Amino acid sequence: MAQFSRSWWGQQFISAIEKLTDSGRLSRGRSYARGKKVKGFDIDGNLITAQVRGSVNPYFGVYKEPLYFITIEFQPLSKAKWSAAVALMASKASIVSRLLLNEIPDNIEDTFAQLNLNLLPGSRKDFKTSCSCPDWSNPCKHIAGVYYLVAAELDQDPFLLFELRGLSRQDLFNELAKSPLGKALSAELQAEQAAPQPAESYYTSPETLDVPKETELREFWHGKKQLPQTMEALPENPVSAIAIKKQGDYPAFWHRDNSFITAMETLYEQVKARGQL
Repeated sequence: MAQFSRSWWGQQFISAIEKLTDSGRLSRGRSYARGKKVKGFDIDGNLITAQVRGSVNPYFGVYKEPLYFITIEFQPLSKAKWSAAVALMASKASIVSRLLLNEIPDNIEDTFAQLNLNLLPGSRKDFKTSCSCPDWSNPCKHIAGVYYLVAAELDQDPFLLFELRGLSRQDLFNELAKSPLGKALSAELQAEQAAPQPAESYYTSPETLDVPKETELREFWHGKKQLPQTMEALPENPVSAIAIKKQGDYPAFWHRDNSFITAMETLYEQVKARGQL
């Protein structure tokens, strides 16, 4: 399964499908996905369409490689259910902060469960599938192969989970940004993303200051007020590797199975620890 999905949300998607599907058909589907049998693949909202190359089998009179057309349609949640789910997510700092940083919290399903809802497929009622092949069983091996490609897509864009259930990424962000917690975090993120301003010079321009006539040398060099003997340390950033997390996990240049964000978090902690020595 690691060949098709490295992120936990992609693996959880496959796990959810495996609970609803015959393991033998999924095994054949993996071979189709691994063998690059899927010729075309597209996700548009809650609808997935694909074209999968079939097998030549003279025993059944198939002498030319066929091309089968597959559709997988997920059941979207109603607007009322999404409103309740978004309101509950927006009330939890651990949830809203990670979502606005392009991450899917690993306890996201617990939040949906509080409303008797599910984000991942929970039953066969959550999606409908069809294939033009002559196999009457559902899912056939062609549909099963597409499941694994969906999981691989989730590595690149985990918010496809929301889109498959009827809520786009932008609509989700807009609704989360309306909450008090969302406003605070959005303001911080927007401040960090401010465009650089041009400067007239690389150097600070010197200024001439008038020296008061009555000036004590000690006061001139040491100032009127002395600095405190001890200074409180600045508060630590509660979100480690925030610059990395804003770009999402598993970037195109990262070919390892482990999480890029987790690796960078470890690096940040090591650099921080050495800086305190």
